[in-house]
Amino acid sequence: MRVGAIDCGTNSIRLLIADVEPASGALRDVVRRMEVVRLGRGVDRTGRIDPERMAAAVAMARQYAAQCREHAVAAVRFVATSASRDAENAADFISGVEDAFASAGFGVSPEVISGAEEADLSFRGATGDLRAAAIPGPYLVVDIGGGSTEFVRGEAHVEAALSTDVGCVRLTERHLHSNPPTAAEIAAARADIEAAIDSALAVVPFAGVQALVGLAGTVTTVTAHALGLPEYRADRIHLTALPGNEIRAAGGDLLTMTRADRAALPFMHPGRVDVIGGGALVWSAIVERIQAVAGDVPVVTSEHDILDGIALSAAGGSH
Repeated sequence: MRVGAIDCGTNSIRLLIADVEPASGALRDVVRRMEVVRLGRGVDRTGRIDPERMAAAVAMARQYAAQCREHAVAAVRFVATSASRDAENAADFISGVEDAFASAGFGVSPEVISGAEEADLSFRGATGDLRAAAIPGPYLVVDIGGGSTEFVRGEAHVEAALSTDVGCVRLTERHLHSNPPTAAEIAAARADIEAAIDSALAVVPFAGVQALVGLAGTVTTVTAHALGLPEYRADRIHLTALPGNEIRAAGGDLLTMTRADRAALPFMHPGRVDVIGGGALVWSAIVERIQAVAGDVPVVTSEHDILDGIALSAAGGSH
């Protein structure tokens, strides 16, 4: 069954068109793309989606709808996450996306999902390849977005999950204003992160996990830096397992670089240059805490995440 999956987050919007075997959950990419539209810019401060950012996201949705029509997909699911949960004018965005897909012949309405469902979809999308690669669980899956970070523990299914309001865009806008950030700015951001990790630990046990699994652009970029890649290579990054100390060192390096130095890195997406420091700080703090609680478990990076979970749910018809 050919499906279209769209994940619209705080920083980026992504499309996956895939052929899915619903019974086995096997998924073959037809189209996979990502654009940074920064839908959540300023939402933490104003409570509203900026009109310019909304227009950019809707224009991209129109392109995605055209590709879904071109590839004759049978079902489309469009999921919106943190920025759309937090914005009082999210209804205008939803209406714009509905019109964009209607013009391509699809009756698609964006679903502003809860943090709990975001966690479930992320886990579903990430863990199939882990099991296939014989990476043992239980897993702690961490999805770092622009506005929120999801913590999910499980093996064959979700056992515990929590969504927290820390992410690379939110923390950068709140605290990291200098180039590079000052020690005081980093300490203020770190306090928010530690509070979020404390909240997660109260719900999601870290002890006993066999692998820490990181998802999304912040994590894949930190891994690319840790590997010293001469360009962004998803095939090199996917399922890479590194010691926690190497991840923390790479994250600390990205956080303390100047903007120009980050922009010059050959694997760095231009849309991540301004916010990767905040994301790297989140990831480094989580790795440090898991080391303290569960020991030196491998830190695995997955290129498959909520987008794959959305595609599987579209094929299965169960949300």
